[in-house]
Amino acid sequence: MSGLTYEMVAKFAQQGGLIYFGLIFAAGTAYALWPKHKEAFDRLSKLPLEKDESDHV
Repeated sequence: MSGLTYEMVAKFAQQGGLIYFGLIFAAGTAYALWPKHKEAFDRLSKLPLEKDESDHV
């Protein structure tokens, strides 16, 4: 019997999931650290410290 076994499918799914989520994490990290986005993230990081809520718009 040379068909796919449950163990083979489970191992493939685990490895594929690890690679998939690793790539998603790397893409998110690259997006957050990209120099073009620095100014926006700096502005948004100070948002919770502002007292006047009308400045948020």
